[in-house]
Amino acid sequence: MKVSSFMPAVTQMIYDMGLQELLEGVTFECPQIALKEKKVAVKYKLEGKTLTSEEINTIFSKTKAAGDTLYYVEEAVLESIAPDIIFTQDVCDVCQIDTESVAKSAYKLPKIPELVSITPNSLEDVFDNALTIAKAMGKEEIGINYIKKLKDRIASVVDIQRAHKLSSKSVMLLEWIDPLFNCGHWIPHQIGYAGGIDLLSHPSGDSIVISWDKIVKYDPEILIIAPCGYGIERTMEDMSFLTEKKEWNSLRAVKNGQVYIADFAMFTQSSASTLVDGIECLATMIHPEYYNVSDTLNVKFSNYEDLLLTTS
Repeated sequence: MKVSSFMPAVTQMIYDMGLQELLEGVTFECPQIALKEKKVAVKYKLEGKTLTSEEINTIFSKTKAAGDTLYYVEEAVLESIAPDIIFTQDVCDVCQIDTESVAKSAYKLPKIPELVSITPNSLEDVFDNALTIAKAMGKEEIGINYIKKLKDRIASVVDIQRAHKLSSKSVMLLEWIDPLFNCGHWIPHQIGYAGGIDLLSHPSGDSIVISWDKIVKYDPEILIIAPCGYGIERTMEDMSFLTEKKEWNSLRAVKNGQVYIADFAMFTQSSASTLVDGIECLATMIHPEYYNVSDTLNVKFSNYEDLLLTTS
């Protein structure tokens, strides 16, 4: 059996479960190890271009309104792979190639592969997706064990809150900052397991544009900024969009030094393992006196004030 993954989160889960020997063909956004070892069959029209957050949002919006896509399949590469299964997605046609676009190329192949759409809305959906992937690859038992280990990690996070009778703290996690987008899908569930609540989020639904006034009125105790596709360094380049707002310094999170910059992969990339990493990191941000994370995860987020000191 040969499978292709046109969704970075699926590729990550395939590697997590040790099933990468069956993987042939990935997208340009997949984890680095996959890019080194596998053929890249999906490309991006904006690769290599340096754009601001606003420019990226404008281009994606115009492209979507025109019924077009910024992603495309390298059909010669796909034909050389001749996969039996292609994992696709329909969560977000802005961030990654969608099933319809893949189908147009896949149905031209001499042997038409099975298209399996991995389209989670909730955190539980993500775990179900991991099992779907394992089953499709004939490795259901591996998928069951993978999920159990991850859920045990979540249980350990929750147990600490119960043991210390910790109260939930108000949190705001931003998926984009120019324009401002709240968080949606599984991220509010992550925040809940970590001991917080984001009242401006959209659980199990799409993230949406939100006004700055709403954030000011909400005035969360903890503000987490994790724009989709951005690491910490890239996010810092756009922080002036927030810090130059007149109410910025009056926010509780800012006054109390509780603003964090975090790597997007722990939140908007829906692989089960990275989302559990995100829960553990969120718990450390929300209740720092009760949680510690490994050195590997500790570099995935940072306090904004600390970042300013290191870059000044």
